Amino acid sequence: MATEEHSQGLTFHPMDQFKIQPLFGEGPIHWYTPTNATLWMALTLLAIFALFVLGTRGRAIIPTRLQSVAELGYGFVHKMVEDVAGKDGLKFFPYIFTLFLFIVFANFLGLVPGAFTTTSHIAVTAVMAVAVFLTVTIVGFVKNGAGFLGLFWVSSAPLALRPVLALIEVISYFVRPVSHSIRLAGNMMAGHAVIKVFAAFAPLVLISGIGIAVTPLSILAIVAMYALEILVAFIQAYVFTILTCVYLKDALHPHH
Repeated sequence: MATEEHSQGLTFHPMDQFKIQPLFGEGPIHWYTPTNATLWMALTLLAIFALFVLGTRGRAIIPTRLQSVAELGYGFVHKMVEDVAGKDGLKFFPYIFTLFLFIVFANFLGLVPGAFTTTSHIAVTAVMAVAVFLTVTIVGFVKNGAGFLGLFWVSSAPLALRPVLALIEVISYFVRPVSHSIRLAGNMMAGHAVIKVFAAFAPLVLISGIGIAVTPLSILAIVAMYALEILVAFIQAYVFTILTCVYLKDALHPHH
């Protein structure tokens, strides 16, 4: 009886797609074990290399399609860094551009059926967010010294409120890597989980009569969610990158 009840329960698990699994065999996963996350991060790097190295190898005045895409991405991020962080921030452009490329390629590769979305894991996004946090903090102190602490002192507020606001600013500053990483991982995980839930209802037409109505609706929902995820994949890369530029601006110009 217990077996029958178990077989009639939930037969799909939307979160299974986020499990880290070894590529070869089974067993415990160590730091050196090749996993599905390792594979898709490597594919992300290969895709970036293919576009920006192989795709632009034969640069011409009249660009090819790959060269046009590469130049468009380069110009887009370059202008973002210059507009937000200022000309002083352009020296950090290679780092910020690398972040943007990794996130946007990982997000889009995660939309391939059967793929693994590396940016849906907090372990991946947290490493990038903490790296940004440490970079910004170190740059802030190196460039401004103790003057970087002026970022937390709201001189325009009444004197009695400044200590309270300073405490709030310090807390919000140290929360940055948490919100920076969770925002990206949460959005990518949520969208893929919803698509998996809708996909579970698609085969109902083969099982019961109610599937005649449910299956077409689930397919439409999958198409709509997939289109939304394409938009989210780019927006989340943009948000992560522009927030990095904002944090960098605070480090370069803490009194502005």
